[in-house]
Amino acid sequence: MITVADKVPATAAASGDSLPKPPASKPKQIVEMQVESVIMELPDTKTVRLKWPDGYDPDFKTGQFITLYFGDTPAYKRAYSLSSCALDRDFFEVTVKRDGKMGTRVVDWVKQGDKLWVIPPTGRFLPVLEPDRHLVCIAGGSGVTPFRGFVREATRRQLATKITILYSVRTTDDIIFNPEFRQLEQENLNFKFLVTCTRLSADDPWPGRRGRIDPNWVREQTADLSKTVFYACGPNALVEGAEHLVLHELKAPKEQMKVEKWG
Repeated sequence: MITVADKVPATAAASGDSLPKPPASKPKQIVEMQVESVIMELPDTKTVRLKWPDGYDPDFKTGQFITLYFGDTPAYKRAYSLSSCALDRDFFEVTVKRDGKMGTRVVDWVKQGDKLWVIPPTGRFLPVLEPDRHLVCIAGGSGVTPFRGFVREATRRQLATKITILYSVRTTDDIIFNPEFRQLEQENLNFKFLVTCTRLSADDPWPGRRGRIDPNWVREQTADLSKTVFYACGPNALVEGAEHLVLHELKAPKEQMKVEKWG
């Protein structure tokens, strides 16, 4: 292994000269962005598109999150996963559920033309978009939002990566992005969007799966465990349950499990 000392020129080491300092990391560019558009996905869930200002060109990856705050309350900040992908340029999209002070204000009041301050993307919840991989994405509620970015990128790049979303909602009225995911299934034969409902009435005509996400359902989607990367995003209870399921029931290695908890 080459140590730092091994790289020092002999003259510098002998003279006691200090090592040159590495270049300072570039500070994150916090910017104010205008709301270009809003879409009510559900009665309690809104997608906000934030337009990049002129000259803004961040280096970021699909699956990361941004942090938002209002100019009149700068001390109160909230992080949201991007529901857009890195191929979407000139804007960020976040999809926010009415929850807490920030979520309630965004869903009930934010409109086109408003402005929010944005701390640039960061995070390690990144899709492994390799041709021999299968991404099994377990989501609950608004935890599905980063997976829209995963599928958008894979579809636009026409990648061979398989992606399966296992999505738990209470009823069919709680499915976020249903039309877009169904369209992406048509465009990308490597993508499947599977929904299970946990609180439907017995007489509801829903033809799909009912009940919580369990080991058998996940096993049915996992053809080759060694080439599967599992993701879980959403409320703490769902993510912790998925983590236990994958690591202890399916016996997958820890490095094949990526999680993002939303409290």
